[in-house]
Formats: sequence, structure tokens, C-alpha cells
Amino acid sequence: MREDVENLDISDVTANWVNAAVLQHQIDERIKALADLSHTPLFFGRLDYLHAPGADKAEGAEGERFYIGRRHVHDAEGDPMVIDWRAPVSQPFYRASKKDPMDVGLRRRFGYTGGDLTAYEDEHLSDPSEAAATSKLLQQEIERPRVGPMRDIVATIQPEQDEIVRSGLAGSVCVQGGPGTGKTAVGLHRVAYLLYAHRERLARTGTLVIGPNKSFLHYIEQVLPALGELEVKQATVDDLVAHVEVRGTDDATAAVVKGDARMAEVLRRAVRSHVTLPTEGVVVVRGSRRWRVPAYELETIVQELLDRDIRYGAAHEALPQRIAHAVLVQMERSGEAPDDRVQDAVARNTAVKAAVKAIWPPVDPAKLVLRLLTDADFLAVHAEGILDEDEQKEILWTKPVRSVKSAKWSAADAVLIDEATDLVRRTHSLGHVVLDEAQDLSPMQYRAVGRRCTTGSATVLGDLAQGTTPWATRSWDEALAHLGKGEAVIEELTAGFRVPTDVITYASRLLPHIAPGLTPVASVRENPGFFEVRPTTADEQVIGACEELLRNEGSIGLIAADARIPALTEALTTAGLTYLGPGEETTAQTRLTLVPASLAKGLEYDYVVLDEPQAVVDGEPDERTGLRRLYVALTRAVSGLLVTHAAPLPAQLG
Repeated sequence: MREDVENLDISDVTANWVNAAVLQHQIDERIKALADLSHTPLFFGRLDYLHAPGADKAEGAEGERFYIGRRHVHDAEGDPMVIDWRAPVSQPFYRASKKDPMDVGLRRRFGYTGGDLTAYEDEHLSDPSEAAATSKLLQQEIERPRVGPMRDIVATIQPEQDEIVRSGLAGSVCVQGGPGTGKTAVGLHRVAYLLYAHRERLARTGTLVIGPNKSFLHYIEQVLPALGELEVKQATVDDLVAHVEVRGTDDATAAVVKGDARMAEVLRRAVRSHVTLPTEGVVVVRGSRRWRVPAYELETIVQELLDRDIRYGAAHEALPQRIAHAVLVQMERSGEAPDDRVQDAVARNTAVKAAVKAIWPPVDPAKLVLRLLTDADFLAVHAEGILDEDEQKEILWTKPVRSVKSAKWSAADAVLIDEATDLVRRTHSLGHVVLDEAQDLSPMQYRAVGRRCTTGSATVLGDLAQGTTPWATRSWDEALAHLGKGEAVIEELTAGFRVPTDVITYASRLLPHIAPGLTPVASVRENPGFFEVRPTTADEQVIGACEELLRNEGSIGLIAADARIPALTEALTTAGLTYLGPGEETTAQTRLTLVPASLAKGLEYDYVVLDEPQAVVDGEPDERTGLRRLYVALTRAVSGLLVTHAAPLPAQLG
């Protein structure tokens, strides 16, 4: 298939060089999408239908066989050899069961080792004499060592995951899932499915995956290309709101106030405060004639624009046209026959432009936010009845700032500027947005993301127990309301495929303290996993634990409180152990990654050494946030966890 595309001759089919360049780009993208992936088979399953799909079963139509793979493959004649996993005919591979065989006589799973077919396993779903059994190949694939970036899960999607993946484009979905339930993979595969089912529409409107940090995005960036989808953009929330350079930080209290949804009303008031109702009329001179629009008529025009509550910038552009229209009405009454060109000329008239500047002046969003944060009186006027005096003092800058460029903006300030920017001019909306690790967003950050999908839908992924910011969301209903997707369906994944039983059981001791009422994850893995809590007296023993685990196959993550990273870096260097940073791709030679606890979220390793749990808790502004950070760190292991500590363990771990 790839060679067919490579051999296309477009020299005689394009009218000009522009068409040729566009077509060549499309061909290049198609070739990329058809690239071979090492150690990745073209098919992983087979379905033998009792009857041909869509045929009348009563007529005794013969069955049909389909091979299921990560993408469609056809032969030289164009006949399908492998069916895309997203096609409707592939759905029973994920959903069929002994209770509901979905007209499937046999489901076959293929097992691979390094790209070579090494095993297969059959289920005769319509045979009443064969008992239902757990798939060994499925279990092996789930428990396969994690080396390198995140992989697709097309061979192991579970029925409850498939239901979310194949839900329609029109509706938004929120997935609450504990560690190892596959929520990130579900979100990415949902994007791949939507691109398959609604390709033309999403090609026009665009799709975006939003992750918590660059390390996380680097870790997941190969999943969609492996499924042949190259057009999906990836970004962090900070990328979305990068109107200014972020060089400063807020303390937790100020960040919570700036991230509060009430700030949206403060900003709205501040933007609207620039409008001044006219006290004088406008006189437009055209040739020997003078046309006057009186103050009361101007006031009516301005009030109508305010009442419509359209974007400030749109109203600023509409006002001169409205004034010009009022002049044209007078011209027509006097017997003239002005056209659109005359209206445009009047709108550009010096007197009209001067009136517009006085009534509805342009607003620079960054300058507006800077004034709010540096001018106590300006803030007090627009925050009256919204923020109390203490809250206003928290967000005011103590040092004077000369300009927008010299200001040391924080991440929360950038979100405020994004809100103000949207009040001035509408933010471009995409067709579908996936928001991962959503529990850590502030209400104002939710609003920033929501603006990117006002006319589209969203897939929101997260775990309330892993909220590690002081402003972490308390409920999904509240978060979805801020996102503007209050109608979204909330789904919960509770089956754990990644974290071993003993590890998730230990970590779940923290749930009553960090997320009361949340359903603990139940591991479905047969292997209980390696788990040990080991007292230590020196950093050398922590490094020794890493060396011990490196004797196993797979990746190793050494997770520690951010403050402990310099000491462990020195200890690793002294021991001669090479290591990577979070998100960097492991290799056969370097399988150890040193991970600050603040960057561990969303990552996974075969084995984890967790250094000093109490230090992880102490590294956060409050105990609950610290315990949530610890919960994240405890649940990054796929095969085994070794907890090392010199200080006493947190009491909540029992």
C-alpha cells in the first residue's frame, strides 16, 4: 500500500505549482501514515461470524471471516485483508461474550513476541459446551514490560472501555478512573475512533489533546501516529494561554484566588468599564452637507450593543457602522440614495472615528490585567461584592511594574489574560478536545479549555484522588460546569489493568483521607506483583534498591520528593548509574529514570523505587495535597514497588 502511494505520478494531474505542492504534501502525509512500525503486527485478532454481517440470518447466509488490526490493509486488487479496529464489523472483538456472542462463532487472539507470531487462542462464543475463561494472551499483553513511550491498547480494549471509545462525537464524556484503569489510553483511542467515524468534519474543525506537562505529552505522543493519525495537535494548558512570557510564580493562596471562577466576572466588569455613554452628538461633513447624530440616538445605539453582550472587540467594530447607518437614514429621508460604499466612507469619517474612540476605545487584554493586579482602586471598583478585601490584597502585586513586557507574569496571570482576550475577541473553537489529568485544573483553566470547544465536544479524563494542586476540583459536576459541558456523561472505570494487586491495595489506604467515597480500583491482574517497604539509613541503599530492580526486565522509575532530587542525582552519579529524565524514552542500555514527584503523574514504569514518602507529603502546601501526590507516586508501578524510607512513614499508610 505504501509503495503504491510512493509510485504515484502527479506530473500530469495538477493545474499549477500550488496544486502540485498541496497534493505532494497529502501524499507525503499518507506515506508517513503507512509507515511500518517495528515489533508491531498488522493484525491481532480474528472474528468468524456465523452469518455475513447485514445478511438475512433466516436465509441461512454463510458466515464470514475478518482479521482485525490497528488499521485497514488491502491487497493489490483492493480487497480488504485486515479490517480497522474502529470499523463497526470489528466491534464484537471487544464486546462479544458467552452471554451475548453477537453472531460470532469464534474469536481468535494472536500473541506476538518482538513482532513474530508466537501464539494464538480461540474462544467459541456460540458453543454452549465451552465455558467462559480468562484470556491468557490478553493477560500477558496487559502485563508486558513497559519499555519506551506509551503504546496503543487496540488489542486489549475492554468492553467498558470500548463503550466510551465509540461514543458519538456530538456528546461530551467525562471519565473518572483510578490509577491503571486505562483512562488516558481510552481518551486517545476515542480521538482515533472519532477521526475514523467523522474524518471530514474533524479535518475542518480540528482536534486537540491537552496534557498536564511536556513530559506527559512526550510519553503519549506516539500512540496516535501508531494508529495512522498524524493530524492531532498536543498541548498543555500553559501552551493554550501563552499570550505573555511566564517568568513568575504565585503562592498557593494567590493562585487559588486567581484561578477562581469569580475572576471571570471581575474581568468582564473591567472590560465593560471602558465604555462611556456619549454626552455629545456626532457631526459628519460630506461635501456641503452636515449630518448630525444627536447624543440621545448615540446613547441608544451604545446601549443596544451593551445589552446584546457581544464581544467587546466586535462591538467596537460594529459601532462606527451603526453610527454610519443612522447618517444614511437621514440621507435617504432628504432624498439621497446612498449605497454601501457611502456607509463605509461615513464609518471611516474622522468625526465618527473620534466618537468611537471616546465611547468604545480599544482594550489591550494584557494591559487590562496588569492594571487590575497593580492598581488597588481599579481592582476594588470591579471586584466589589465579588472578592473580599483580603482576597484583593492577595492578588495585588507589591512592586510597581513599568510595562506588560517587563512584568513577571505567573501561569495563573496568563489564564486571566486569556479570559480577557476572549472577552475582547472570540477564541477559535475546535471540533473535539481531549483533556487529560483534568482534576488538577482551576475553574479559570477549565474555562480556558472550554473556550477551545464551545462548538465542539470534549473528552475529560481524570481521577479526583490524584488532584495535586491547591485548587484541584472537588467534583466532576462542578468541573464540567466551568468547562461549559454540564451535559457531559460521567463514566467511571474501576478495573485496574496496570497496577498490581498488592501495590494498589497499599495505595488505597490513602483514599479515605484524600477522596472519601471514591470507589477503590480493583486490580484484574493475576500477578499480585512485587511489593516491599524497606527502611534505609543512607542514599546508597536507595541506589542499591535501583540496582537490584535493574536485574529484572523492563523500566525502573526512581520517584522522590522534588527537594530530594539533587542528593539522589549525586548518589546515582557516584554509583556510576546512567539515568534519564521523566518522559525521555528508555533504551536497552538505560532503563532507569529519576522522577521528581511533581512530574510523576501519568507516567508508568515496570518497577518503581519510591524514596521517602513523608518527604513527598511535606513537599506540598498542605497535607491533603501531599497525600494525593503520594498516592500518585505509589501507583506508577506496573510490576513491582519498593518503598524506601529513613524517616517514619505517613500515619495514613498505617
